[in-house]
Amino acid sequence: MTAASSELTIGQVSARTGLGVHTLRLYEREGLLAGEVRRDGRGRRVYSAWDVEWLEYCTRFRASGMPLVTIRRFAELVRQGPGNEHIRLGLLHEHRDLVVERIAELTTCLEVIGFKIDMYEKHLAQDGTGDLWSPP
Repeated sequence: MTAASSELTIGQVSARTGLGVHTLRLYEREGLLAGEVRRDGRGRRVYSAWDVEWLEYCTRFRASGMPLVTIRRFAELVRQGPGNEHIRLGLLHEHRDLVVERIAELTTCLEVIGFKIDMYEKHLAQDGTGDLWSPP
């Protein structure tokens, strides 16, 4: 694959990542990308496969609740190059711990919902009379 064939337009990156063109520009403006987005001779953005991979990480970080400020800090550290991996690792450990806590909270919520579903299914399988929310 030649260098030119691996270059992607902002529209192609938008299609591959599911991020809108405006979001891609915002990510660039806000310093969320790990590298500088190159420009072609006409000044149009040119993305590499690595840029797309980074954007996929960012998408997962955001979907897991990572704040933009943390993604920005992580991207800054990546742009700085080797030597700060321990700081990057610390950011990832902290965020993972928050995600684990959130999963535990959601698991508890799911258990409560499941309990209520079971109650209603049993109630309706019997005669369906009475109010399940009334005190005994």
